[in-house]
Amino acid sequence: MNGRGLRRLAILLLGATVALASPAWGFDPAQTFKKGTYVVSAEGGYGEQFNLEGFHDQSDIKFWNLGFRSSLLPLGPTGSGFFHGALEVGLEPFVQRYTDPHSAFWGGVAAVSRYHFLSLGSFVPYAELAAAAGGTDLKVKEIESTFSFLLWGGVGASVFLSDTTAVYAGYRYEHNSNGNIESPNRGWESHVGVVGMSYYFR
Repeated sequence: MNGRGLRRLAILLLGATVALASPAWGFDPAQTFKKGTYVVSAEGGYGEQFNLEGFHDQSDIKFWNLGFRSSLLPLGPTGSGFFHGALEVGLEPFVQRYTDPHSAFWGGVAAVSRYHFLSLGSFVPYAELAAAAGGTDLKVKEIESTFSFLLWGGVGASVFLSDTTAVYAGYRYEHNSNGNIESPNRGWESHVGVVGMSYYFR
């Protein structure tokens, strides 16, 4: 599946979340996203390397990942209009399993921030940023080290099935690098599709 295929999959998944939006007729974002609310999330994704810098060769890395995030809503709903939303901050143990060009792994912990846009009822778009550090045995021309950083930014949407439970789907742009701690460190980028479920509680 190439980058275009991943984007189509992300659009399909977002469309499915919109179709699921109707069950939460009584959804109240002021209560769900109240200051001090905790969030636990489980998610999985699939990604493929893309050639951002136009190198004449790349390793065509493919992978799937799993994460389990524990978060807090430190402020509750803020802002107005389109920007009415709530900030989520948390930590996420995270693993990536590489399937191509050979079997390898990455495992570590990510610090994640996600901003939820609350003006559309039970359909809640989000934008996110994350930084992670962990161990790896991936050895390719772009990077060869026992430690690397993952950085990602993404967009997506949640659909609330109740005041406490949501499913979500989204797209991430991910960068992998060891910060020049070891050589080689050309680094690499990937398109990632993600799906998950979150539970909100106090």
